[in-house]
Amino acid sequence: MFGIMQIMTGIAYGIPMPVQPLKAMAVLMISQKLSGNLLYGAGLAVGGLMLLFTVTNVLQYIIKYIPKSVVRGIQFGLGLSLASLALKDYLPKEGTAGYFLAGIGFLLTILLIGSKKYPPAIFVILLGIIFASFSSMDFANLFNNFVVHLPTFNVPKQTDIIDGFLLLGIPQIALSISNSVIATKQTVNDLFPEKNLTVNKIGWTYSLMNLINPFFGGIPTCHGAGGIAGHYGFGGRTGGSVIIYGSLFIVIGLFFSSGFAEFVKFFPMPVLGIILLFEALALMSFIKDITPSKKCLFVSLVVAMIALCIPYGYAIGLVTGILLDFLIKKDKILNHF
Repeated sequence: MFGIMQIMTGIAYGIPMPVQPLKAMAVLMISQKLSGNLLYGAGLAVGGLMLLFTVTNVLQYIIKYIPKSVVRGIQFGLGLSLASLALKDYLPKEGTAGYFLAGIGFLLTILLIGSKKYPPAIFVILLGIIFASFSSMDFANLFNNFVVHLPTFNVPKQTDIIDGFLLLGIPQIALSISNSVIATKQTVNDLFPEKNLTVNKIGWTYSLMNLINPFFGGIPTCHGAGGIAGHYGFGGRTGGSVIIYGSLFIVIGLFFSSGFAEFVKFFPMPVLGIILLFEALALMSFIKDITPSKKCLFVSLVVAMIALCIPYGYAIGLVTGILLDFLIKKDKILNHF
């Protein structure tokens, strides 16, 4: 289902607009060891709520009153978060060999970034596959787990929808509005200004994905600014990159789900860390257009630090940034700027 959503999104937008799991829900599910049925119920609940926000134009109303400095802060904070994850958790995973692998991947990316003829992602991922094939892959185990698995139909119970919304949906929806909708729209405008993307279109695809996924065992999903920046930075310019990406997940899900732990070894963590690092740098670079204004830069950096350091920081940063921007414009603070 994750792969199908990627393909549907690639066709609908015609740009590298990938799909990603809902982050707040994932964190709560893993940390509190909650039931999978609760996750399906929560996905259905947030899908319905986002649909309501979309058809009533609430999303349009919200984005109308959010300053650009706040959006840049959310993007910058996400970039910092991804960079920290890449450097602290991904790159050290394979020890000395991993750092060497990451170094080669970094050089390949620097040499090829921006190339339409030789997109760096292809060569960086191929590097990881070659490394894994000679170091950690157990091909016998992989093919022993080659079994066809089809999605199973599932109807979320009313109690799972209500409890899922209260436990998982409420923390998620604020994060989704700030990153999945607002920051995503701005990132698309930055990279593909000719698309004239509206928040309502994002709201529609967000809603439909989460109204479909729970019935077929699919995890709740959203869009994200980081994914767009990552695909773009590594050469993606059309929906084709997302369609290829989604097709890989479909193959894994249908034929290798029993051996998933073995299959993912094709993508060593240090290689993924390099991809994540450049994705982070791309997001952080968007802040350059507000740096001439000290007031805007101040708001952006405050929002970014909140997003990086505080639980549910994207939602808290969004509210804090709007308030800061209002107070600055009213000359309540930072009069010396």
